[in-house]
Amino acid sequence: MGVFVGLDIGGTKIMVAAADREGNILRRARMDTSTSLDEDLTNINNMIVEVSGEDEILGMGAAIGGPLDWEQGIVSPLHQPAWRNIPLKGMMEEKWGCPFYVDVDTNVAAVGEYRWGEILAKRFLYITLSTGMGGGFLIDGRIYRGQAGAHPEVGHQSIHFRSSNISAVHCECGAPDCLEALVSGNGIRRIYGKPAENLSPKEWEEVAYNLGQGLRNMASLYAPELIRIGGGVAVGGGEKFIHAARKVMEEHLKLVPAPQVELSHLGYDTALRGAIAMALP
Repeated sequence: MGVFVGLDIGGTKIMVAAADREGNILRRARMDTSTSLDEDLTNINNMIVEVSGEDEILGMGAAIGGPLDWEQGIVSPLHQPAWRNIPLKGMMEEKWGCPFYVDVDTNVAAVGEYRWGEILAKRFLYITLSTGMGGGFLIDGRIYRGQAGAHPEVGHQSIHFRSSNISAVHCECGAPDCLEALVSGNGIRRIYGKPAENLSPKEWEEVAYNLGQGLRNMASLYAPELIRIGGGVAVGGGEKFIHAARKVMEEHLKLVPAPQVELSHLGYDTALRGAIAMALP
């Protein structure tokens, strides 16, 4: 039996899964991301062997942080310095002898959520809050791309924000006031000196306010019917966090209809499921 393999190459973890032709996950593996490219690639290839078993690999899809060249498959994820200018598509196709597709993790997650998350919306925005922040926008199920195929970076918008530690607000892209610097896992650690799971209710309220202001901008510019939010920070904050951010958005949104805003239906597997969707014919 042939299988299709999905890779979710994140800033803190790497997940690999093999699926059948219907996208049902058969076997999966997970390891922490290292600071070494060689170590990560070795672990990825070992996990591919583990999950594929004796089955032929018919195709692979991968999700990784941007920026990247999705057509050439050259990746340079912002939060993984060891992975700069890596021709991942060429390397993996040469090693495994099957088609390999790679895209920005939030595009891939949006595809996964759309395919398996029971979505009917024609204009759908997926946002992830994890190590960093990003989004993928689908129109009729197809990924929206900007000029020259550029990936729109929703996490690098500027907002009217609140912060109890303004001097710690710093984005890894180099700009001084990005939304990612306020609501991502890395941003939260810098501002509050602890991971998101340890935030106090008042600190969660501040993060939710900032996310809500960002949602207001995205709703105004994209005018989607539905926004779903995933990633470790969002899942950790839960429905209470999402509700608070949605309320801020609705209070500040005046000229366009407020979209539905909710947690991802696929939890931590959104990008992995999207990678499998990309591998399927």
